[in-house]
Amino acid sequence: MLATKTRYTLNPSFSHLVGIAVILVSLSLGVGRRLVFDWFDPLHCNALINRGSWLDSDKKIWQPDGCMLHQYSPEAAGKCLGSRQTIFIGDSVTRRLFYQFAHLLDPTLPTAPKDDGLKHANHSLHTTSGALVSFYWDPFLNSSHTLNTVSKGIASQNQSTYGSKQPAMLTLGGGLWNLRYSDLSGGLPAWEANIENLAQSVPSEGTADNIVFLPVEEIITSKLSPERAKTMHSSDIDAMNSDLYHRIYASHPVVIHPKANLPIALPLVFNQMLDPSYTQDGIHFADALIRTQANILLNLHCNEKLPKHFPMDATCCRSYPNPGLLQILIIVALIGLGIYQLWNSRPEDRSFTGWSSAIEASPVFVMGVAILLIFLADRTGLWLKEQKLFSAATFGFLCLLTLGAGIMTLKSSDKDLGFLNREQTDEWKGWMQVAILIYHYLGASKISGIYNPIRVLVAAYLFMSGYGHATFYLKKADFGLLRVAQVLVRLNLLTVILAYTMDTDYLSYYFAPLVSLWYMIIYVTLAAGSRFNDRLAFVVGKMLLSAALVTLFFHTLWPLEALFEILARIFQIQWSAKEWAFRVKLDLWIVYVGMFAALAVIKIQELRLTDSPRWYMIHKAAIIASALIMAWFFVFEVNQESKFTYNYWHPYISCLPVLAFVVLRNANATLRSINSQIFAFVGRCSLETFIIQYHLWLAADTKGVLLVLPGTQWRPLNFMVTSVMFVYISNQVAHATGALVTTVCGQKPKPTALPTTTPAEASSNQNSAQPRRWVDRLADGAATPRQATFSKLWEKPAETNYMTRLAIIGGIMWTFNLLWPKS
Repeated sequence: MLATKTRYTLNPSFSHLVGIAVILVSLSLGVGRRLVFDWFDPLHCNALINRGSWLDSDKKIWQPDGCMLHQYSPEAAGKCLGSRQTIFIGDSVTRRLFYQFAHLLDPTLPTAPKDDGLKHANHSLHTTSGALVSFYWDPFLNSSHTLNTVSKGIASQNQSTYGSKQPAMLTLGGGLWNLRYSDLSGGLPAWEANIENLAQSVPSEGTADNIVFLPVEEIITSKLSPERAKTMHSSDIDAMNSDLYHRIYASHPVVIHPKANLPIALPLVFNQMLDPSYTQDGIHFADALIRTQANILLNLHCNEKLPKHFPMDATCCRSYPNPGLLQILIIVALIGLGIYQLWNSRPEDRSFTGWSSAIEASPVFVMGVAILLIFLADRTGLWLKEQKLFSAATFGFLCLLTLGAGIMTLKSSDKDLGFLNREQTDEWKGWMQVAILIYHYLGASKISGIYNPIRVLVAAYLFMSGYGHATFYLKKADFGLLRVAQVLVRLNLLTVILAYTMDTDYLSYYFAPLVSLWYMIIYVTLAAGSRFNDRLAFVVGKMLLSAALVTLFFHTLWPLEALFEILARIFQIQWSAKEWAFRVKLDLWIVYVGMFAALAVIKIQELRLTDSPRWYMIHKAAIIASALIMAWFFVFEVNQESKFTYNYWHPYISCLPVLAFVVLRNANATLRSINSQIFAFVGRCSLETFIIQYHLWLAADTKGVLLVLPGTQWRPLNFMVTSVMFVYISNQVAHATGALVTTVCGQKPKPTALPTTTPAEASSNQNSAQPRRWVDRLADGAATPRQATFSKLWEKPAETNYMTRLAIIGGIMWTFNLLWPKS
């Protein structure tokens, strides 16, 4: 996986060694953790209910140890429970959980009982999805109804509707009333006897899918009323929970089974979640906190029932789907062909450097190993996944840290490198990609003041795409299909492989499909009537016409829906026209701004306008205007009510800060000749970092973060380890992809040099060193030439057969689409 020559001074062999070492250590940690710590809890069900912590100081993001909670919407929860019943039995603490649970299923339901003096009564709530959520008041857990429900599974009072169905979940909670009214309840001995009786009454087959005994809730002694404080003591509650734990798990030990939930769950984390600032009376806590507890119950019951397709954003108490036959086939084929290629490239020098060179010459091997690592990271439990946490301080620190690294690696050239030169655009892509990666890692999309500038960075990528491709076609006028194939394969090779191996949607990777679409629009726009591209009015006119047609196409929507319907019928491709149109319309005109900028720069150079005496004043005015525009933009975007408000303005104004940055970055020869090497390095693999981050730095299809080092407290160290692995693999895949593009598409033959030999010598050399054309041999009566074999299509590819190779690949993809299991 040794990278090709780069512009930084760090020894490539050293960086190669560090990258491989980090990957091997990470794999060892993952395998070791799975064998040792996850042996008794492979699905992290115990972690969900027994271990966790608050990620934020506001107590809004609860993080189970090593897995991701799913935030259930009413629709998802309704699909899980269907028309079944969920039963809660217990005291006022259990009643609050009952109301929050029902409110999660149906936001129209109340969150507290009516103030009618009937709080200590039974309640039943019907959800819009058809589920019934019932609460039975029994603070001592000693009624005959409670015993019958636990032992026989009495579903509801409405037997005609629910009586034939086993309850989805049965939750019991009490204990505080036994302390508060010990003279009536019999105190702790009576409570212990009740718990023993209930635990022993649970039949082996269970009376509900999940039976949950709530721990006795810990109290905040300093906030208790004097009457409660006399009889309710934390030491007694600790003893009760210890007794509860041992009685339940002595009667019903946890059974190891990869698909099974716990027979009886005791969510001890409910007490860990309690915070003194979220209660006024020391017993009853805020609704937001109780709602999180209700969501944990839904995760316990529903996660394994969620559809097993992306995004895999719930990893607590949920197994990963087994890879399909086609997924396995792709991975095995890549690894097998890669090993074959590596074997053929094996070096005589068996040193580390020799093998590094052999790996460099084996792009299929590099791609296969990378895809396998990505699959292991995000479609297995090899490494842990946890939720994102936004921190303004962390965001600022990482931005300043990377800015410092960029400044420390500045390099100046001895000459003016020109307007928007290659080194500068690589640097531009690099620092923008770093900002986007930090933004994604910390989950900053909810912060409007950060989201808005990041949207401009995406627009800047598209601006560069429009500028670069338009410059090439207007200057080179090379509209051959070979370049089209090379560009599209380069943009999509990794994305397409991941879409199949990870069983995701191609459009979900967003950036590669987006730049591919705009490249084709640029190509068609400039290729149409290309022989007249030297006429300014003609080029401007067809650019404006193209912009009008594309705008009409995506705003009308029905043509896109019709196109996607055709793709669905013929190729079995299921894409959302509405979602894709929304993404395209966000940056609908910035590509055309890039194309017009390319045209303007070309005409300025052709007409030598920079030599005009007025150019100095125009130059200064542009710099001043650009500085004012940048200042205005940041004031404008920060003052937007929300990111949705900003999205309305973005297509119309995104070009202003982008063009302003271009002017300021190229204000003089010094700025044009200096660039940051580390940002340029990231920029040269920015496409790969954007795509691979979905699974191998982030996790759960970007919904969480990957943890190589287990333990939430090790997140900073984990960030460094995964970042090294992520950047290293992205860089190697970038080089491998470039080599595979040449393998698939070939490259345009270079012009041959003029002959330096005499015609006689040339004829002699041709006869001795080169095979004769088959038409010449046929004229001499020679045998018909041997047909090219399948393997010849991939060996020393020439321009003449790249369409055949692409047709074969397209046919394979079509076959895969037809055979792919429907989710």
